[in-house]
Amino acid sequence: MGSVMRPAWLNKKINLRDCAEMRARIDDPGLNTVCEEALCPNIGECSKKGQATFLILGKYCTRQCAFCGVKRGIPPPVDPAEPARVAAGAARLGLNHIVITSVTRDDLADGGAQVFIDTIGSIRAMGRRVTIEILTPDFNFNKDVIRKVAFSSPDIFAHNIETVPRLYAKARKGADYGRSLSVLAYIKECDSSMPVKSGIMLGLGEMEEEVLGTINDIARTGCDFLSIGQYLAPGKNHLPVAEYLPPEKFDFYREKAYASGFRHVMSGPYVRSSYLSGEYLEKISKDPEKVDIIGRK
Repeated sequence: MGSVMRPAWLNKKINLRDCAEMRARIDDPGLNTVCEEALCPNIGECSKKGQATFLILGKYCTRQCAFCGVKRGIPPPVDPAEPARVAAGAARLGLNHIVITSVTRDDLADGGAQVFIDTIGSIRAMGRRVTIEILTPDFNFNKDVIRKVAFSSPDIFAHNIETVPRLYAKARKGADYGRSLSVLAYIKECDSSMPVKSGIMLGLGEMEEEVLGTINDIARTGCDFLSIGQYLAPGKNHLPVAEYLPPEKFDFYREKAYASGFRHVMSGPYVRSSYLSGEYLEKISKDPEKVDIIGRK
């Protein structure tokens, strides 16, 4: 497949000074952010706003997703001090909404779930009024593990579907479309009031009917929030971009997602799961019938 020319609407610039200032504010070289490790195109914008998404459980992933910029390899042992260090780093940034994600750790019996639980606990223990969003791997659909994470009371529990089922074999080696849908559904089964979020990326060669089918599949799990963004290859050794979708196509999918029942949807070329993530709760908190899910304990 030949290369696809990048369009004019994908011209976001990264200010390295803003990124350096953000790293200095975190003030812990051992803390990782997915902004840096996944080569996120929004890193400059988010750094300027003082926002970052923490990446726990090291920086080496045991899966082989062909779209992802996170390093692959043998992960180091779990750092027992990491949860407290993440909490301290978030406090130094003054974050009111904290997003925690991780590499996939298939080498661990619980997939790293306890570190998510401990990180939530460390943040809560600091006594600050914050909301916490976690973006987790599928934990190999270990129900006991997922239930324990749900009961640790994050404010948003997210797991990304990423792409349409036909493209899983080449894009998400080690993952399974049905298993990921089951994860979303089971979170709701554990706690029906838990805000659940997922995300997909476009431009890998999917067809419109496949995207609409995937949106509907996610909605049927009871998922509340959805992010839809453009896939941008992080390097030459990753899957190439098959198509750059125009902004109006993202508007189309946003409306279709709302029609499927999602409570808040972000859809645009630069949208990522953690991009402007605090706005999801802000939007639904304006609805008096939904305000009870904010600031869970």
